[in-house]
Amino acid sequence: MTVRFDNRVAIVTGAGNGLGRAHALLLASRGAKVLVNDPGGARDGEGGDNAAADRVVAEIKAAGGQAAPNYDSVADPASAANIVKTAVDAFGTVDIVVNNAGILRDKSFPNMTMDDFDFVVKVHFLGTAYVTHAAWPILRQKAYGRIVVTSSNSGIYGNFGQTNYAGAKLAVVGFMNALRLEGAKYNIMVNALAPVAGTRMTEDLMTPEVLAKMKPEFVSPMVAYLCSEQCQRSGEIWAAGAGYFSRIEYREGPGVRVAGRAPTLEDVADNIEKIADLSTNSAYHTSTEEVQVVLGA
Repeated sequence: MTVRFDNRVAIVTGAGNGLGRAHALLLASRGAKVLVNDPGGARDGEGGDNAAADRVVAEIKAAGGQAAPNYDSVADPASAANIVKTAVDAFGTVDIVVNNAGILRDKSFPNMTMDDFDFVVKVHFLGTAYVTHAAWPILRQKAYGRIVVTSSNSGIYGNFGQTNYAGAKLAVVGFMNALRLEGAKYNIMVNALAPVAGTRMTEDLMTPEVLAKMKPEFVSPMVAYLCSEQCQRSGEIWAAGAGYFSRIEYREGPGVRVAGRAPTLEDVADNIEKIADLSTNSAYHTSTEEVQVVLGA
């Protein structure tokens, strides 16, 4: 099967470097018209220039593809909406949104300012919501869309010194869980990516040997699949890195039920090991499914 994106328009945020650049190049090489968004800031989000987005647009055009640049930040609703407007002005519509933009401001929690906490959350979580919200009416009206949000194993599993980043990265999973239900009847698939790659955000955390195995372009095939017409899966988390691809899922154990009377604190304390047991488990695909089990329905 050859997967292509002819006549599809894709927005890739944070596409001036690293993962975003790799995603944009792959989509364009398969026929997509790509809106390359990047404000050109440093790893912590400070500063900015147009060069990063312009370089990727030039790469795509030199290879025979179609692309246009945008320099807006995802962290403001108005500028996020302008990202979508730029894509529509350049190419007439939007079919695909890859929410990739991100920054890092790592510190242990007591040493982290709330400004640093807020801004990381604003870029990763609210920025994802702002761009997706601006594109949503277009996707819904045409009854077609593919949306990728970028999560992280830092949010799913935890990582020291990243309470801001980890919190935001798990927040986008909750965002996806609800949004995929709203998109279902409009053929809008919404999925989450949990990538592992050597980029400027992680380059000082890895050795050169490890970085060689963790190229951003090793992640992008999963993103491209999730953006394709062939993808009919929605509301799932996908791990990708170093040529490894997998699906991540939350599961819940059978638990312990106290019936016929009000449960007590001692009921919990006396049964905590049974309550925590996950040797058998179930996956729920909506909150309603889980509530029905809780109620014994």
